[in-house]
Amino acid sequence: MAAPADQRIAVPIDDPNADTEWNEILRKHGVIPEKPPSPTPMIEEAIVEARRLAHENRLEGKDIDELDELEDEEDEDFLEQYRQRRLKELSSLQKKSVHGSVYPISKPEYSREVTEASQAGPVFVHLTASLGTNVESRVLSQLWRQAAQEYGEIKFCEIRGSQAIENYPERNCPTILVYNKGDIVKQIVTLMTLAGPKTSMLDIDNLLVEVGAVPDNDMRVVKRRREAEDNEEERYMSRGIKSSSDRAKMDDDDDDWD
Repeated sequence: MAAPADQRIAVPIDDPNADTEWNEILRKHGVIPEKPPSPTPMIEEAIVEARRLAHENRLEGKDIDELDELEDEEDEDFLEQYRQRRLKELSSLQKKSVHGSVYPISKPEYSREVTEASQAGPVFVHLTASLGTNVESRVLSQLWRQAAQEYGEIKFCEIRGSQAIENYPERNCPTILVYNKGDIVKQIVTLMTLAGPKTSMLDIDNLLVEVGAVPDNDMRVVKRRREAEDNEEERYMSRGIKSSSDRAKMDDDDDDWD
């Protein structure tokens, strides 16, 4: 006995996502799935939210003097809230600022000044090179001094690598060791993984944030990042102006040969 012929009618479907009357009928009867929601409203909502956050955070990283300069541009009550917040942050930092300079330590002091001291908070150690020709070690020593002054609540130490660890290779210097709760939580051998001799306070800031020594929204971190972005924008604009000037000069030179 022959199998019964398929009595179903072929339903023509061109684009199941098209907004047509025929597709609406097919969706209603479950022939094709419902059209997925358009991502446009979600994208627009995300853009609005990003603008809102950018507006709310426009004063992040500004110090008291910079806030005072905005008195004619910002809402007075809103500005005062930020001013009081900054004063509170500064007061808190001053109370915590018990260090303020780099501690040069010797091997007998290492356990007390580093391992034990890290029970109270992160301790950053720079294992320096014994040779004055090590450029990266000199760069890090300068950054260490600046960091110790700016982040007075954090302990920064320095010791020759060969004194801290017997026969420690000079090629491994500078080495950064970060202690917390008695353990090494971060180790950086040479500045190659940072920016080499071009390592800056931005890299030190990122390291502090990474190990949890300061929050990512710390006003010192935010301010330096904002200044770096502003400087980069200025350099970009300067290059653009110079390129336009060079092109204009070349055009003038070409005209001279006409």
